Amino acid sequence: MEGITLGQIVHSKAGRDKDRYFIVVGIVDNDYVLIADGDLRKIDNPKKKKIKHLVFHKKIAENISASLKEKKHITDADLRKSLTSMDLL
Repeated sequence: MEGITLGQIVHSKAGRDKDRYFIVVGIVDNDYVLIADGDLRKIDNPKKKKIKHLVFHKKIAENISASLKEKKHITDADLRKSLTSMDLL
């Protein structure tokens, strides 16, 4: 769980969502995080994913990270916009 931050960009290396990019929207425990992209996985129903099935990137969606830490409302459009601005969608 070291080095995992809310708002961090990840991509899946296993499962149906393989090679898709997501944003970490929650940390469950040492083995799982919650991820969403605003398209396949909405913010209201994030995917619980094993950390070992994800590739973590150094990029962080700062606006999403700040909103999550302050417990502000985030929309699916915010997630899509962040991923698009990083040229990941």
